[in-house]
Amino acid sequence: MMIYRQLEKREICRKLFGRFLRHQVVRDCWRRVEGEWCVREDPFIDDWTEADYEKLISCLRNTADSGGFVYGAFLDGWLKGFVSVEPTLFGGENRYLDLSSIHVSEDMRGRGTGRALFLAAKEWARERGAGKLYISAHSAVESQAFYKAMGCVEAQEYNQRHVEEEPFDCQLECAIQDRYGDEK
Repeated sequence: MMIYRQLEKREICRKLFGRFLRHQVVRDCWRRVEGEWCVREDPFIDDWTEADYEKLISCLRNTADSGGFVYGAFLDGWLKGFVSVEPTLFGGENRYLDLSSIHVSEDMRGRGTGRALFLAAKEWARERGAGKLYISAHSAVESQAFYKAMGCVEAQEYNQRHVEEEPFDCQLECAIQDRYGDEK
């Protein structure tokens, strides 16, 4: 049975990811060509190095320390998915909160874990007055299918920092509804 809970800064360390499989074989990606989105073959294997884990751990600790949301999915005591949302609103009228990461271990994909994590992030953001989640999202066709299923669309405003850091990512947003089902 999957257990979901918020993570504290002190527990975010390399050991937490001991049985987390980041591995993703990517064949096709969404790319913007002459202003239009299209699927292009761009095969690669996405996997984290130890340096990537160090950077991730630092970022997640910073998010937790600054009042953001770091939430995990655990199976038999092992982390199998996580999501993080930064605490600072941006974007003028859109009132975005940045969904800075969401990942599900390769062995748990397709079982609803990502959906549960995403919905928890939306609820946390709603409680903090956000109108939308902002996501700089992996452009793999499979990743984009997940975001589309979650109701994400191309962002109305692009966060330039994300565009510069990850130029191949798709910049997305997801509207957050209030308690009565109306968009904020």
